Amino acid sequence: MADQPRTIAILALPGVQLLDVCGPLDVFAEANRSADRALYQLRVLGTRPGPIGSSSGARLMADATLQDTDEAIDTLLVAGCPDAAQRPVDAALTQWLQRRAPGLRRLGSVCTGAFILARAGLLEGREVTTHWAGAEQLAAEFPGVRVQVDAIHVRDGKLRTAAGVTAGLDLALALVEEDHGPALARDVAAHLVMFFKRPGGQLQFSRKGEAVPTGRSALQEIQRYISAHPAADLSIEQLAKRAGLSPRHFARLFQAEVGETPAAWVEAARIERARQALEGGKLAPKQVAALCGFASVDVLRRAFTRRLGVSPAEFRRGFV
Repeated sequence: MADQPRTIAILALPGVQLLDVCGPLDVFAEANRSADRALYQLRVLGTRPGPIGSSSGARLMADATLQDTDEAIDTLLVAGCPDAAQRPVDAALTQWLQRRAPGLRRLGSVCTGAFILARAGLLEGREVTTHWAGAEQLAAEFPGVRVQVDAIHVRDGKLRTAAGVTAGLDLALALVEEDHGPALARDVAAHLVMFFKRPGGQLQFSRKGEAVPTGRSALQEIQRYISAHPAADLSIEQLAKRAGLSPRHFARLFQAEVGETPAAWVEAARIERARQALEGGKLAPKQVAALCGFASVDVLRRAFTRRLGVSPAEFRRGFV
């Protein structure tokens, strides 16, 4: 019945990150308060009896364990753990997930909880996201899973996945909007002082995209020079001259050993320097552009938005 509260269950494994559990729960609880009726019944599930130790040391008490719950669940979310990507397969957990998944209206994960679902075979052929630091491993370990590295959360059929930690709140808010419309979701966002729609993707928070020297020592020396002198003339001709190679040979060698063109690496290094300058909060955008080797503020803005999904101004507002 439409008036019956939907049961939202969050599976918390030992070592869980508390915010992966408590963040979504607070969004759904706020929806209940804003609507002044029980839209959602909230449950925390554990894998075994007793308190669930979290990554912060605080403990959760589960409402039920996998062994003693057969109640109907509308939406099941698997919360993440800092070591989820390294955990071996838990056969009992895998079997439980495989058994319950067909009867769920929605199934999903927060942060690295995606690894638990993937190891149960529930993400094959699906489009998902996870924390930016684990996205490459998830894609490599499960080549049949389409990982959206920059997404805050992804919807694919009955599957819902969220990126790192606080993205669980964004996902829960999207589920409230999905179930009860944007007006209620906006009220919830306002009460929790959070974005209704967060600007940009998760790569604006990532440190994995930093330009790190690689390849043979001569090329690493060139890359270190680029990082130290982002405002210098970093054309292929000048970089090739520093390396003692012809421009064509240098470009081919760089692409082969570093995995991207010299121009792409230069842009990544300049963007990283711009991030640092913007986080410092003391320089005007025009000064940041000049410091980092961009021809103008507009060139900086286009490159920054293309790589990180937000403009320099939006980035500064979020990090300063």
